[in-house]
Amino acid sequence: MNHRLAAVLSLVFASAALSSCGGGSGITPPPPSGSFSSASLHGQYAFSLNGVDLNGAYIARIGSFTADGAGSITSGLEDVLALGSGQPASTVSFTGGTYQIQPNGRGTLTLNAAGGALQMSLVMQSAANGYAIQTDLAASTSGTFTQQTSTDFNAAALANPYVFGASGLSFANSNAAPLSLLGKIVADGNGNITSGVIDTNDGNASAPSGATPVSTGTYALDTNGNGTNFGRGTMTFNARTFAFYIVDATHFEILEEDGLGGSSGEALQQTGAIPTQNSEFTGSFVYLIGGVSSLGSQGPIARGGRFTADGNGGISSISFDDNSDGTYRHISQGSNISAATYTIDSTNAGSGRGSFTFTDSGGGTYADVFYLRSATQAMVQETTKGIVGTGSMYAQTGSPFTVAASAGTYVSNWTGVQLGTNSAIPFEEDFVNQFTLSNANSSNIAGAVDYVELGLSSKTLFTSVGLGGTLTIDKDGTNNNLYKFAVAGSPSITINFQAYFANPSTVLLICSDSIRTTAGVIHPQQ
Repeated sequence: MNHRLAAVLSLVFASAALSSCGGGSGITPPPPSGSFSSASLHGQYAFSLNGVDLNGAYIARIGSFTADGAGSITSGLEDVLALGSGQPASTVSFTGGTYQIQPNGRGTLTLNAAGGALQMSLVMQSAANGYAIQTDLAASTSGTFTQQTSTDFNAAALANPYVFGASGLSFANSNAAPLSLLGKIVADGNGNITSGVIDTNDGNASAPSGATPVSTGTYALDTNGNGTNFGRGTMTFNARTFAFYIVDATHFEILEEDGLGGSSGEALQQTGAIPTQNSEFTGSFVYLIGGVSSLGSQGPIARGGRFTADGNGGISSISFDDNSDGTYRHISQGSNISAATYTIDSTNAGSGRGSFTFTDSGGGTYADVFYLRSATQAMVQETTKGIVGTGSMYAQTGSPFTVAASAGTYVSNWTGVQLGTNSAIPFEEDFVNQFTLSNANSSNIAGAVDYVELGLSSKTLFTSVGLGGTLTIDKDGTNNNLYKFAVAGSPSITINFQAYFANPSTVLLICSDSIRTTAGVIHPQQ
């Protein structure tokens, strides 16, 4: 399988990549400080990781583990899909494990199974959630972990409308191609999927599917104990079958396990007043897409930006950044922009489905479909010709943004594709980090990062590496800003991100370097 095709499939909600270049040497991580400890990781957590294995093939895993608050894992279960293995997805029981959390929320986790151990580096955003990367060097994956509500481990809890997004590989016509699934389903609490809408962007197809009705389907929790113990079940609709793990009644992780290919993602409850017509969709929005070109070299894509919707089908104040296989472009709206419009789908009124598009005289036409899960948050699918990608969109609130007002402690997850150097082939890299942002105008970042780089020939796991850099905010901060990170070690790294503030609590990152294609997300630590 094409290394770049497989590696970029994990570029969905957060990502990054690196290469050997100067700028990070001499950075010492600050002493761990904060109120976290091993007691902070206490209870049952659902996790979702995806990336590539040692052969560069797509791999995804979702599961559940229970931490006792004292450094031991008492039980766990996961579903693993390794599309390069030639084997179907498997369900693996964890026999135990250990973990350790530092005062700054950084830590390690080992989940033991009969076939070997799954090892991770963690960073806790709060006692309820955080980010993780796989560190056992059997694969390069990253993702999230979120505390579960075990009282919701039943079919009746899933009695809501859910917006879902997943990305992976399609095997249509026996060809491996990128795949993005996005839509809405309605679960009735009795094991039935009663309705919904889905958009499929399959790299094997001539064009995205557009809005397609969801046929009635079914879901059920496992009856062998895995349902009541871990919240695991299976769901089938539109000829696709997914394993799922319930986080709570509003959220579950999904992993596609069928002959059509494989994909992983999540489903989130749709709540609040959802726009049903153009006049109800107004304000400024930021979005982030990770994906891959389905044409030519099948290189990775990281793109996103911001726009303002006028309530009448028009968008303006466009700022857009695009890293396509290392070729970076920034677009600011002027006479170069035409046909900048959006539409709230009235045919599927109430689904939260909409679309937006604009044409840049130098870059062509860009198009996306989105499903709102609330009035202020959505999942997004790239529908630009020849591009398959998935991501997130947020209403932009809290401006003007300033460095002084942003000072605080943050966690971040990056994952992406290193595009090749003298010492490495294109391959996925995954990072988790924790840092403090001061209100200084320069050198205002200080923290530590763990990362895996399986493409490097000398060393593949880097832990407790110093992290420095600078956040520079332009004007009122609503357009692209510069987050420049310097990573110590050998090799030392400088990574330049264009940053879009959704709000003071969420920052979306798109790398502007030519030697990597990346995306990422930053959240304050609680």
